[in-house]
Amino acid sequence: MINILRKFPDTGILVIGDLMVDRYIWGKVDRISPEAPVPVVEVSNEYMRLGGAANVANNISSLKGKVFISGVVGRDRMGEALIKKLKESGIGTSGIIVEKKRDTTVKTRIYAHDQQVVRFDKEIKSDISKSVMMQILAYVRDRLPEIKAIILSDYCKGVITKSLMKALLELAGGKVFIAVDPKIGHFDYYKGVSLITPNVEEASFFSGTKITDDKTLKKAGDKILRDLRARAVLITRGHKGMTLFTKNGRGTNIKTTAKEVYDVTGAGDTVIAAFTLCHSAGAELEEAAGFSNHAAGIVVGEAGTAVVTPGEIAESMGIYNPVSKRR
Repeated sequence: MINILRKFPDTGILVIGDLMVDRYIWGKVDRISPEAPVPVVEVSNEYMRLGGAANVANNISSLKGKVFISGVVGRDRMGEALIKKLKESGIGTSGIIVEKKRDTTVKTRIYAHDQQVVRFDKEIKSDISKSVMMQILAYVRDRLPEIKAIILSDYCKGVITKSLMKALLELAGGKVFIAVDPKIGHFDYYKGVSLITPNVEEASFFSGTKITDDKTLKKAGDKILRDLRARAVLITRGHKGMTLFTKNGRGTNIKTTAKEVYDVTGAGDTVIAAFTLCHSAGAELEEAAGFSNHAAGIVVGEAGTAVVTPGEIAESMGIYNPVSKRR
């Protein structure tokens, strides 16, 4: 695993999907509004983090992987802020398309006394235009010689379309590992991908089997694997960890390593980023799943969208830190 970690800087991963800004407003509540029966939040702090596909890319960057990104933002203040934050994280933005008629997706969460009070979203869900899709595909063609894998981060905000998926699979030609973080309603787009990482709700919906125990879990995982002709299906199960299904017919259960679950925001982004980077650097599917499980166990202990470093995962796994060489 240490040798695999050392290969991360030379392992190219391209992230395509719905770019978002995760905005956080923190404060305290001492009174109820006289205008309506709602709490009045006295704001003490406000910040933004990269969300959606941008968070996937940020996780790969934090893990020292070689990352590229493509998606769409609006010609607005939040779009500018997102691009600036990507650059600050050392992530190139030449694959990002700015659209005048599209708002940048922003999820705003308001917290009071460490409790989320409300979330409000600003977004446009309509599919990207054909011209934007062609720009994304042109960027992919240019990057193909530099990458080992493509991650598709689908939040149903219009970037991942059926036409784009078909064109990407044709471009990859079975030579590039393609991983998808799916959304309900788009499963028929993903036939032929290498890896798909649904949560229990998404896996239940697509398979038509309500997952309640190990038997129904295996039935659902096997059906997704078979119907999508995928190499692997990783079903994330919250506090129960995750289960990996591969073509050998086995289901590998991986127990959660989280010591404390504070916030699950963005945990799925971390899972697919860590798994794909680790596998692309040479790890077996089971090894990559274990690695991503440790990564998820770390970020859920943080407030808001978070990233993880190789050293943190190495410490969690009980191996030598790849930087310090110490336990």
